[in-house]
Amino acid sequence: MQDLQIYSDNSLKTDLYELTMAAGYFVNKVDTKATFELSCHTMPPNRSYLVACGLEQIAEYILNLRFQDEHIQFLKTIPALKGLPKGFFEYLRDFKFTGDVWAFAEGEVFFAQEPILQIEAPIIEAQILETFLLSTANLQSVVATKASRIVQSACSDGVKRGIIDFGSRRAHGVDAGVLASRASYIAGALGTSNVCAGKRFGIPVYGTMAHSWVESFKKEEEAFEKYNNVFPDNTILLVDTYDTIKAVEKIKTFKFKERINGVRLDSGDLAALSKQTRKILDKDKLSHIKIIASGNLNEYKISELVKNKSPIDLFGVGTDMVTSRDYPTLDLTYKLVQITQRSGKIEFKAKKSPQKQTVPGRKQVYRKFSKTGKMEKDTIALFDEKVPGDLRPLLKPVIQGGKLKEPLPSLKGIKGYLQAQLSALEESYFDLAKEKKYKIELSEGLASIFAKPSSRGAK
Repeated sequence: MQDLQIYSDNSLKTDLYELTMAAGYFVNKVDTKATFELSCHTMPPNRSYLVACGLEQIAEYILNLRFQDEHIQFLKTIPALKGLPKGFFEYLRDFKFTGDVWAFAEGEVFFAQEPILQIEAPIIEAQILETFLLSTANLQSVVATKASRIVQSACSDGVKRGIIDFGSRRAHGVDAGVLASRASYIAGALGTSNVCAGKRFGIPVYGTMAHSWVESFKKEEEAFEKYNNVFPDNTILLVDTYDTIKAVEKIKTFKFKERINGVRLDSGDLAALSKQTRKILDKDKLSHIKIIASGNLNEYKISELVKNKSPIDLFGVGTDMVTSRDYPTLDLTYKLVQITQRSGKIEFKAKKSPQKQTVPGRKQVYRKFSKTGKMEKDTIALFDEKVPGDLRPLLKPVIQGGKLKEPLPSLKGIKGYLQAQLSALEESYFDLAKEKKYKIELSEGLASIFAKPSSRGAK
């Protein structure tokens, strides 16, 4: 049985064409400095904002990317790479990123067309990174955005209710489940059911019981009692295996009723069942028992439950959050925007084909806030273009000369940063029924370059 190398062979987590292009640059002695930018081409339907996520994993990948001997030996067996000069494989063996990385802070709110990640490096180095960067930014940003909407919907009436990630079993693979837990925690989830995410990222881990536990005993009450015997300080009962209301009514007869932390409703009319459950528990003087709801939940269903004044304290959300089921991917692109020749001459690069036009030149994104601290508009400008002093630059240096500029923020720090950015959005951006378009403009300098008929404007 083969080892699970898929989780460790980072240098091979790339598309073949990244390596064929790298080989082409090497053979043709192309060593120009290139600037690539990662952005979202268009906003997904029903999304008024996006959340940048995954920078920590991207930085770790770039800083630690190495081609081991076994990886190089495998590459030599690929038909498309056979016949390449020995020097190319020696180059890969000695590969180490030497360039610069600029990025939006992890947890930053962003919009379509804004470069959230910028790589400036020898063109071979910058090209090889593409696949991993797009894959990582896509997964975590799409989940963080979805999770943010879910968290906001749970508190849409001003009452704080928690969200817990229950999605590990529905994620697109075990690795995706771990990273989705990270992204949802950044977006405001209280914790996750994923044990690996708890260990790897320090995220609080939560868990209850499954229907199989209840079904494995002759009587439902026996299943509950046996569970409490093992977990006297952490008992949450799954009450919908047979009859939700009858199960809740039995609780008052349990000797351990004071040690029950909560009940979980996983099916049926959650609005009606939660109201009945709360009424029964309060009547039986068990108001300390919280109600957790789960079962194919998303921001729309949670919003309706909140509008119906359902007395639910926590929501366990799985499939819809970790797969962003309604829009499971972002239209992310990684495009060459500028080449700097050894002479210092700069050439702007852009794609001109219809529906896929890109804006040339290395850029900076600036954000303007109103006097009340709300986000007002973003300006995309040329990197070294002068702009008014009241604008805040969003692209910050992360890696310089192949080295991390400063320690990356903690997960809690990222989580807090995102909440601060969300508080700077007007309430209309959280409306689930209507999209809100944020104002983005090109600076004068960038607009003049973009308007040129040729993408090869020189500087």
